Amino acid sequence: MKHIYLNLKRFDIPKEEGGVNSIAPINGWGSYIVEHTKDALAAYSEEEAEFIMYLPEAHLLPAVEALKGSSRIAIGAQGIHREDVSSGGNFGAFTSNRTGKAVKALGCASVLIGHCEERKDKAGIMAEAGVTDTDAVNRILNQEIKAAIAAGLTVLYCIGENDTEMDRWQEVLGKQLEIGLKDVDTSKVAIAYEPIWSIGPGKTPAGKEYIEKIAKFVKERTGGLPVAYGGGLKADNAAMLASIPEIDGGLIALTRFQGDIGFYPEEYLEIIRLYLGK
Repeated sequence: MKHIYLNLKRFDIPKEEGGVNSIAPINGWGSYIVEHTKDALAAYSEEEAEFIMYLPEAHLLPAVEALKGSSRIAIGAQGIHREDVSSGGNFGAFTSNRTGKAVKALGCASVLIGHCEERKDKAGIMAEAGVTDTDAVNRILNQEIKAAIAAGLTVLYCIGENDTEMDRWQEVLGKQLEIGLKDVDTSKVAIAYEPIWSIGPGKTPAGKEYIEKIAKFVKERTGGLPVAYGGGLKADNAAMLASIPEIDGGLIALTRFQGDIGFYPEEYLEIIRLYLGK
């Protein structure tokens, strides 16, 4: 089975406000995406692929409502807090933080943890306090993964190396896996590999041999967990990624990178068609 993940980040911000959203009004953005993809995704069987959409928190309820009984799409949150409510203990004192049980109550089935943007944010906060230990970020992410699983969520755990870490990628990725997954029920986890050094305008995309090398490494270190390509599943790399046996899926974000940049449901469906060959 293949695993297709969609990370919609903050693509809901209108163009006049500096964003890239031109497909729907803000109050109907999440539901619009679900409504304009769910029928096409229903054509794929559960044995062929699973589809999880990670949305900004404001759009979770409309997206869940738009499913209307569809079982082919799962809605996920883009992150959770490392602590949660507990019987006889904290019953909700988490101002500004969304807990695993909170997003579960909203109708989410999964959560994205360790995305390079989350790692950068956590590392930046620690740097303000004089902490430069990258293992500390991995330890916090480990707590988040455990909290997610305890709340009944599955996890897409992102790992990746930046341009200053490429010569020691085995050490960097190895620690992200070892520390991040310590004492975790990995039956609830899939891995997304992000070659951070290759993501963004003007950067050279990671090639097939490099991606294959990393995927094999992750499989070996995790006992065969599903590995999705987190550097962006696109129309122009779908066939290449589909040809790598160790890659079990991909993470889609933007679908258009020139002109009217943004996410468009019909282009998302075309990327999936190209990747799955159907």
